[in-house]
Amino acid sequence: DLKISSSLFKKVKKNNYQFEIDKDFSSVIKHCSEVKRKDQDGTWIDQRIINAYSKLHQMKIAHSFEIYINEKLVGGLYGIILDGVFFGESMFHYETDASKIAFVCTVRYLKNMGVKMIDCQMKTDHLLSFGAKEIVRNQFIQLLNTYIKT
Repeated sequence: DLKISSSLFKKVKKNNYQFEIDKDFSSVIKHCSEVKRKDQDGTWIDQRIINAYSKLHQMKIAHSFEIYINEKLVGGLYGIILDGVFFGESMFHYETDASKIAFVCTVRYLKNMGVKMIDCQMKTDHLLSFGAKEIVRNQFIQLLNTYIKT
């Protein structure tokens, strides 16, 4: 279940942004590869990864979720959807809370599309604040077997 702080809820409700899906996948993954991250030296998103995910995007498997303010891309995330599971890969923001707003909008969209589980891949305070839960490997595999039919 998605948890939203009252301050973020107000920002989402204010709706002074545009939420788009797959409008500019290449820019989203590029920004994710370039953004500086606290306590991290570099990124795992190199040109090979960008090329691979771009092919998955062309196959309609990888998707980007974007936040625009005044038609400028200010935050977003990308990942893979397989049946009832979304595998979030990376996110970025250039405006305060833009990635958080993107995440909230993405979760709502995915829920409406029938996605049952989001794999955040990393346990962070940021994701835990949204209600993410760490699960053991066996439970994760069981959930994958339940929600992925292809």
